[in-house]
Amino acid sequence: MKQPKYRKIIEGAEALSLGISIVVAILIGVGLGLWMKSIFHQAWLLWLGVFWGVAAAILNIYKAYQKQKKELEELAKDPRYKNYYDGGEDELEEFEK
Repeated sequence: MKQPKYRKIIEGAEALSLGISIVVAILIGVGLGLWMKSIFHQAWLLWLGVFWGVAAAILNIYKAYQKQKKELEELAKDPRYKNYYDGGEDELEEFEK
């Protein structure tokens, strides 16, 4: 099966987009916090916006982690990578038989 010509570039752009999405999520949260602080004149609303931005960034990281974990599990099913999979003790017992 022939690999796409620009596969490495696309994979690199995906990894870069995670970093950008973290920064953007935090900046949007700070912006919302500043906006709410200026409207309602409550200083703690800025920190609420910062918290929302950081929480959104963590959610982005978690989603990327889940995606990578799913791809790794699919790769582990491939017989070519059988010896590299660490599936736990049950897998080890079956391998030793």
